[in-house]
Amino acid sequence: MHILPTISTSFIVISAIFVAFGWAQILKGNRKGHEKLMLWGAGFALAFFLIYASRTIFVGNTTFGGPESLKLAYHIFLFFHITLATVAGVFGIVTLLHAFNKRFAKHKKIGRWTAVMWLLTAPTGVVVYVLLYIMYPGGDTKPMIDAIFGL
Repeated sequence: MHILPTISTSFIVISAIFVAFGWAQILKGNRKGHEKLMLWGAGFALAFFLIYASRTIFVGNTTFGGPESLKLAYHIFLFFHITLATVAGVFGIVTLLHAFNKRFAKHKKIGRWTAVMWLLTAPTGVVVYVLLYIMYPGGDTKPMIDAIFGL
Protein backbone atom coordinates (compact mmCIF):
# COMPACT_ATOMS: atom_id res chain seq x y z
CA MET A 1 0.00 0.00 0.00
CA HIS A 2 2.59 2.53 -1.18
CA ILE A 3 0.03 4.98 -2.52
CA LEU A 4 -0.49 6.67 0.87
CA PRO A 5 3.22 7.45 1.40
CA THR A 6 3.40 8.79 -2.15
CA ILE A 7 0.38 11.02 -1.60
CA SER A 8 1.52 12.26 1.80
CA THR A 9 5.06 12.99 0.57
CA SER A 10 3.57 14.87 -2.38
CA PHE A 11 1.49 16.93 0.03
CA ILE A 12 4.60 17.93 1.99
CA VAL A 13 6.34 19.02 -1.20
CA ILE A 14 3.27 20.99 -2.28
CA SER A 15 3.09 22.56 1.18
CA ALA A 16 6.74 23.65 0.97
CA ILE A 17 6.16 25.15 -2.48
CA PHE A 18 3.25 27.20 -1.14
CA VAL A 19 5.37 28.31 1.84
CA ALA A 20 8.23 29.37 -0.44
CA PHE A 21 5.94 31.37 -2.72
CA GLY A 22 4.10 32.80 0.30
CA TRP A 23 7.36 33.97 1.80
CA ALA A 24 8.31 35.56 -1.52
CA GLN A 25 4.99 37.41 -1.56
CA ILE A 26 5.46 38.98 1.86
CA LEU A 27 8.98 40.06 0.88
CA LYS A 28 7.35 41.88 -2.04
CA GLY A 29 4.86 43.49 0.34
CA ASN A 30 1.87 41.49 -0.90
CA ARG A 31 0.16 40.62 2.38
CA LYS A 32 -3.01 39.16 0.81
CA GLY A 33 -1.03 36.89 -1.53
CA HIS A 34 1.16 35.85 1.39
CA GLU A 35 -1.86 35.00 3.51
CA LYS A 36 -3.54 32.89 0.82
CA LEU A 37 -0.40 30.98 -0.10
CA MET A 38 0.53 30.29 3.52
CA LEU A 39 -2.97 29.03 4.30
CA TRP A 40 -2.73 26.68 1.32
CA GLY A 41 0.66 25.55 2.62
CA ALA A 42 -0.80 24.94 6.06
CA GLY A 43 -3.72 23.04 4.54
CA PHE A 44 -1.45 20.69 2.61
CA ALA A 45 0.71 20.21 5.71
CA LEU A 46 -2.42 19.30 7.69
CA ALA A 47 -3.53 16.89 4.95
CA PHE A 48 -0.07 15.26 5.10
CA PHE A 49 -0.31 14.91 8.86
CA LEU A 50 -3.78 13.36 8.74
CA ILE A 51 -2.72 10.79 6.13
CA TYR A 52 0.54 10.04 7.93
CA ALA A 53 -1.09 9.69 11.35
CA SER A 54 -3.93 7.54 9.98
CA ARG A 55 -1.51 5.27 8.15
CA THR A 56 0.69 5.00 11.23
CA ILE A 57 -2.24 4.08 13.44
CA PHE A 58 -3.97 1.65 11.08
CA VAL A 59 -1.14 0.18 9.00
CA GLY A 60 2.12 1.00 10.71
CA ASN A 61 5.36 2.41 9.31
CA THR A 62 7.82 0.79 6.97
CA THR A 63 11.19 -0.26 8.35
CA PHE A 64 14.39 0.43 6.47
CA GLY A 65 14.93 -2.30 3.87
CA GLY A 66 18.40 -1.27 2.80
CA PRO A 67 21.78 -2.75 3.64
CA GLU A 68 22.76 -3.23 7.25
CA SER A 69 25.78 -0.94 6.71
CA LEU A 70 23.44 2.04 6.11
CA LYS A 71 20.93 1.25 8.83
CA LEU A 72 22.48 3.41 11.57
CA ALA A 73 22.97 6.38 9.24
CA TYR A 74 19.38 6.05 8.04
CA HIS A 75 18.01 5.98 11.59
CA ILE A 76 20.05 9.02 12.61
CA PHE A 77 18.76 10.85 9.52
CA LEU A 78 15.19 9.72 10.26
CA PHE A 79 15.47 10.94 13.85
CA PHE A 80 16.73 14.32 12.58
CA HIS A 81 13.85 14.53 10.08
CA ILE A 82 11.17 13.61 12.63
CA THR A 83 12.55 16.06 15.18
CA LEU A 84 12.77 18.86 12.60
CA ALA A 85 9.27 18.11 11.30
CA THR A 86 7.79 18.08 14.80
CA VAL A 87 9.45 21.35 15.81
CA ALA A 88 8.48 22.95 12.48
CA GLY A 89 4.88 21.79 12.93
CA VAL A 90 4.65 23.31 16.40
CA PHE A 91 6.27 26.51 15.16
CA GLY A 92 3.82 26.51 12.26
CA ILE A 93 0.83 26.40 14.59
CA VAL A 94 2.28 29.18 16.77
CA THR A 95 3.10 31.29 13.70
CA LEU A 96 -0.43 30.88 12.35
CA LEU A 97 -1.94 31.76 15.74
CA HIS A 98 0.11 34.96 15.87
CA ALA A 99 -1.16 35.91 12.41
CA PHE A 100 -4.81 35.06 13.20
CA ASN A 101 -4.57 37.13 16.40
CA LYS A 102 -2.97 40.02 14.49
CA ARG A 103 0.28 39.88 16.46
CA PHE A 104 2.24 40.59 13.32
CA ALA A 105 5.54 41.55 14.98
CA LYS A 106 5.69 38.15 16.70
CA HIS A 107 4.38 36.45 13.56
CA LYS A 108 7.14 38.00 11.47
CA LYS A 109 9.86 37.13 13.97
CA ILE A 110 8.93 33.47 14.38
CA GLY A 111 7.66 33.06 10.81
CA ARG A 112 11.12 33.37 9.32
CA TRP A 113 12.38 30.50 11.43
CA THR A 114 9.26 28.47 10.77
CA ALA A 115 9.59 28.85 7.00
CA VAL A 116 13.25 27.83 7.03
CA MET A 117 12.49 24.77 9.13
CA TRP A 118 9.62 23.79 6.86
CA LEU A 119 11.73 24.27 3.75
CA LEU A 120 14.30 21.90 5.30
CA THR A 121 11.69 19.41 6.52
CA ALA A 122 10.16 18.84 3.09
CA PRO A 123 13.34 17.70 1.31
CA THR A 124 14.40 15.51 4.23
CA GLY A 125 10.96 13.89 4.04
CA VAL A 126 11.47 13.25 0.34
CA VAL A 127 14.83 11.62 1.11
CA VAL A 128 13.17 9.32 3.67
CA TYR A 129 10.50 8.42 1.08
CA VAL A 130 13.11 7.71 -1.61
CA LEU A 131 15.13 5.51 0.74
CA LEU A 132 12.08 3.54 1.93
CA TYR A 133 10.10 3.13 -1.27
CA ILE A 134 12.42 3.64 -4.25
CA MET A 135 16.06 2.83 -3.44
CA TYR A 136 15.54 0.11 -0.84
CA PRO A 137 11.96 -1.16 -1.03
CA GLY A 138 10.93 -4.21 0.86
CA GLY A 139 11.13 -3.21 4.52
CA ASP A 140 8.47 -4.67 6.77
CA THR A 141 5.56 -2.56 7.88
CA LYS A 142 5.60 -2.17 11.65
CA PRO A 143 4.21 0.15 14.30
CA MET A 144 5.93 3.54 14.31
CA ILE A 145 8.10 3.10 17.39
CA ASP A 146 9.58 -0.15 16.01
CA ALA A 147 10.37 1.47 12.64
CA ILE A 148 12.01 4.52 14.20
CA PHE A 149 14.31 2.56 16.50
CA GLY A 150 14.94 -0.26 14.06
CA LEU A 151 13.46 -2.97 16.31
